[in-house]
Amino acid sequence: MLDLSSDKSIYVQIAELIENEILIGNLNEEEQAPSTNQFAKIYQINPATAGKGLNILVDEGILYKKRGIGMFVAEGARKKIIKKRQLSFFKEILPEIIMEADRLEISIDELIDYIKELRGGK
Repeated sequence: MLDLSSDKSIYVQIAELIENEILIGNLNEEEQAPSTNQFAKIYQINPATAGKGLNILVDEGILYKKRGIGMFVAEGARKKIIKKRQLSFFKEILPEIIMEADRLEISIDELIDYIKELRGGK
């Protein structure tokens, strides 16, 4: 679902939306992705904006174009997304979490215990 009031660009949200659909298995390799016109109609946005989101994924090798037919999920797309997001998690998100934990005087052990609790003891 797109958040049209978010500070995040709509085309970035579209790219993430498709990535999420691939990650959870709602969109599989070699399946057709929603078109720019479908996104434009559903979310009442400019088709160029939707196209920009899809083109990000084409540039990253997650989607590919079949001339005259549309966009399809590339082979290995899910693995590419996981690797990209893991990199982002370790380089951007985790350092922020650790800095906030330090500011709140939460020890690494407390943090690990809480993460384990959230994951059901795993």
